Amino acid sequence: MVSVWSLVLLVQFLFHYSLFSFTFTTCFPLIHPKCHGDESRALLQFKKGFHIDNSASLNPLSYPKTASWNSSIDCCSWDGIQCDEHTNQVIHIDLRSCQLYGRMDANSSLFRLVHLRVLDLSDNDFNYSQIPSKIGELSQLRYLNLSLGVFSGEIPPRISQLSKLLYLDLGVNITSYSSSVNLLQLKLSSLRSIIQNSTKLESLELSFVTISSTLPETLTNLTSLQVLSFQNSDLYGEYPIGVFHLPNLKILNLRYNPNLNGRLPEFHSSSLTILALDETGFYGTLPVSIGNLSSLYALTIPNCHFFGYIPSSIGNLTQLKKINFRYNKFRGDLSTSLANLANLSFLYVGFNEFTIENISWIGKFSSLIGLDISSINIGSGTDIPLSFANLTQLEVLSADNSNITGEITSLIMNLTNLIFLNLPYNLLHGKLELDTFMKLRKLVFLDLSFNKLSFGKRSSKMIDSRIQVLGLKSCNLVEIPAFIKDLGDLGYLLLSNNNITYLPNWLRRKASLQILIVSHNSLIGEISPSICNLKSLVHLDLSFNNLSGNIPSCLGNFSQSLDTLMLKGNKLSGLIPQTYMIGNSLLQIDLSNNNLQGQLPRALVTCRRLEYFDVSHNNINDSFPFWLGDLPELKVLGLSNNEFHGDIRCSGKIKCTFPKLHIIDLSHNEFSGNFPSEMIQSWKAMKTSNTSQLQYEQKLVISGFYKPGQLSATVDKSYSFTMSNKGLVMVYEKLQEFYSLIAIDISSNKISGEIPRVIGDLKGLVLLNLSNNILIGSIPSSLGKLSKLEALDLSLNSLSGKLPQQLTQLTFLEFFNVSFNNLSGPIPQNKQFATFQGNSFEGNQGLCGDQLSKKCIDHAGPSFSPPASDGDNDSESLFELYWSVILIGYVGGLVGGVALGSAFYPDVLGWLKRFF
Repeated sequence: MVSVWSLVLLVQFLFHYSLFSFTFTTCFPLIHPKCHGDESRALLQFKKGFHIDNSASLNPLSYPKTASWNSSIDCCSWDGIQCDEHTNQVIHIDLRSCQLYGRMDANSSLFRLVHLRVLDLSDNDFNYSQIPSKIGELSQLRYLNLSLGVFSGEIPPRISQLSKLLYLDLGVNITSYSSSVNLLQLKLSSLRSIIQNSTKLESLELSFVTISSTLPETLTNLTSLQVLSFQNSDLYGEYPIGVFHLPNLKILNLRYNPNLNGRLPEFHSSSLTILALDETGFYGTLPVSIGNLSSLYALTIPNCHFFGYIPSSIGNLTQLKKINFRYNKFRGDLSTSLANLANLSFLYVGFNEFTIENISWIGKFSSLIGLDISSINIGSGTDIPLSFANLTQLEVLSADNSNITGEITSLIMNLTNLIFLNLPYNLLHGKLELDTFMKLRKLVFLDLSFNKLSFGKRSSKMIDSRIQVLGLKSCNLVEIPAFIKDLGDLGYLLLSNNNITYLPNWLRRKASLQILIVSHNSLIGEISPSICNLKSLVHLDLSFNNLSGNIPSCLGNFSQSLDTLMLKGNKLSGLIPQTYMIGNSLLQIDLSNNNLQGQLPRALVTCRRLEYFDVSHNNINDSFPFWLGDLPELKVLGLSNNEFHGDIRCSGKIKCTFPKLHIIDLSHNEFSGNFPSEMIQSWKAMKTSNTSQLQYEQKLVISGFYKPGQLSATVDKSYSFTMSNKGLVMVYEKLQEFYSLIAIDISSNKISGEIPRVIGDLKGLVLLNLSNNILIGSIPSSLGKLSKLEALDLSLNSLSGKLPQQLTQLTFLEFFNVSFNNLSGPIPQNKQFATFQGNSFEGNQGLCGDQLSKKCIDHAGPSFSPPASDGDNDSESLFELYWSVILIGYVGGLVGGVALGSAFYPDVLGWLKRFF
């Protein structure tokens, strides 16, 4: 189904096209001269290179214009073709939205039509072709539109040779509207050339074209410019403020360039109608002079860094129909600046710091279609005003966490055009019969979570309901409401934090269900295998209930689309499902905190997209699953508190590289053998500081919102992970926000041998816990290279030697514990180590320092370490012993020196250090 958003884009470029079309048809009346034979043949040859596919165009009104082209008919009368009335040459080709599919030839016959002034190939599918460089030979072009054409690669520099261009649109060439990955790239040098050569440009649209640069100041030279669009172009740096003052600029679209910074200027007079800065780095206050933008139709600046009060002068902008200020830090009372904007259709001001005593004035906006007042402090608990009943055109009402009280039944019955109703985290009360929503025939999204509502049991058939998303979290439900059975389009069902005790049998017949969350309830009994009838399921969360019995074996291979399986915090037993569908979509498997037994299934290697795997706190008895290291996307591996045993190492021919591993928790098991030094050398992700390599594929959806054609549900798809950090058990509820958290926890096992110095190569490490093992030898000085380390726990081992002075270089270190080892010598003294208490060092009889009752003797001098090198403290100790023995040997002979060296070692060594 074509999205409304894509239709908006189509309407936009069709509007621009119509302006140019009028100009050209005025200059060139629609009489049909006889076209040239060579041009007719060139067009037919072009036609032959493509076939018709109705899915190649997004416009629902598209049709195959080239299907009627025929050599027996004058080409000047062909659909989409116009010729010059005097020369009979083809000057105008309009093939927009005509269902062309195929690749554009670099030597396409189209480029033989050198007299072309208009070329529109937009909204077709050219199958990732590159834009041919020969397009630069069409020197007469005034209008070029290749948008929505599925072109890819670098935009050829020769396009800058089109010096007569008035209109250039190469935008919106993306992989899909859901992922929006740009297909085209434009070098800064090419952009500079376009600006320099095409000085008469009136419209420059490069949205979804990756530019990856700052914008040149020369943009201010395009004084004829009316439309400038660089949406989602990876721009950065400071935006040239002079562009705001271009005399003819009407549309400025810079949306989705988060690294593009700038401030709004003082506006004197301007023709701006649309100013869109969504999700950019623009900052500062809104200038009072914004009231001079008398033609402004839309002002959208959500997810920026604006702050301060909304100037009252904005009330002068009587043409304003759309305001979007969401997710900034504006404050004050909105009614003083916005109450008189009677023509508003969209008012999105949620997630700011506004304080509104009364919202009844919003009811005056009778033409309002979208309203978001989420997270606004509305008085001290305000009922929804009766004036809201006037908002009969309203399609979107979002008031998440807005301190709203009262009953809602009578109010919402008047809002019959509602598509999106989002009212969670308020103080709504009263008895609500859910089937009363039958009257809202257009309703798609309904979230009443975390209120004080009570729900009646009266139920009527809701066969005509279009509800796709239903959120009833924390609504005191003891059963799943029966009316849900009739919601034929239901895709998202969110029922967490209730007292539901069972899943009804009819639930298995919800073929459209994609998201099912019934976590933190009171579910009992076994998970029925019938849940595998939900073939469309993407996200299943039954965690934190009282479920028992076995996990249905079909859960591993019942759905190609399932990406999240969360069953943590139950009483499940038996084996983990042993089979998994090849090519499955699983990203997250969390089976932690159950009573599962047996071994991990080797079939998990088919989960090639798996990012997160946690089976902590079970009774799994297995050796180290080295074969999981072959999973290319695995980032989090939790095996703690089980009965894993044996060496931590690779085995056989499998390369257990764990290429993207961020977090590994093997604590509280029976692992033995030496430290796995060879394995950790292959953990590449732990060596990087490149944030793009550390991002998770599973995105975190924070709140629901509706834009035309786009529905975002309140589904929290976060990774929650529990591990020991800084001596405390910590729960990371939204791990995707901590994507740079890199951690190794192998504590409470039976790991022996020395700590290898190669661990210092894992420069991204933030947490390292090797405590409660049987490690020996010295602490490697290479740990001083772990510049991001925040917590280091080596306690309860048999480590010896001195504390390396290099550890003082760890300026982010907040937690440090080496207690109960066999360490000796002085504790390094600097500001960082002065923050650690004595219990970080206790149980080491040879240690001395200000933190301990045992102070270091002054004449021993400051602690000494050789310059930082790849060597460890072992070589340092040998160096010190070697020189002390030689010195004593010179005094009393080699044999006596060796004998005395041990007895007088500390004093002699202190003298040696002072000497050197």
